[in-house]
Amino acid sequence: MTPTLFGRWQTRLLLLATVGVLVTLPFHLGIIGPANPVYFWVLLDVAIFGLAWDVLYDYIQKFRWDRDWPGVLQLLAGIWEAIFIVLLVKIFGLPGVRRDLPLQWFALHYSFVWLAVYIASQTIMRIIFPRWRFRGGQWL
Repeated sequence: MTPTLFGRWQTRLLLLATVGVLVTLPFHLGIIGPANPVYFWVLLDVAIFGLAWDVLYDYIQKFRWDRDWPGVLQLLAGIWEAIFIVLLVKIFGLPGVRRDLPLQWFALHYSFVWLAVYIASQTIMRIIFPRWRFRGGQWL
């Protein structure tokens, strides 16, 4: 089943609030890299801008012949979203994220979060919410 816009939003927020937070904790606590609260701000920015990106992704998906969104496009979307966040931070700065954000730590944190969320969406979501796919990605 193709995800609906509301289903995309629910899934994104659920996974970022659970898997994303779990992956961000070691960065925040300094277990991986320097301890810094900026990682939770980055996670929040990814969630907020992701809601807007999902509107665009939902619109584009309707032009595909099968109205499906293959996994490779999800991974490419993750790369584009990372570039977008970095450009915003470096040009304007974002609340809680200064313009001098170290790119190597951002890239490592973002990559870990994105891959964990992607893997969770392809595996654990189907186990915990077996009807999730048949409800257009909605879990509520």
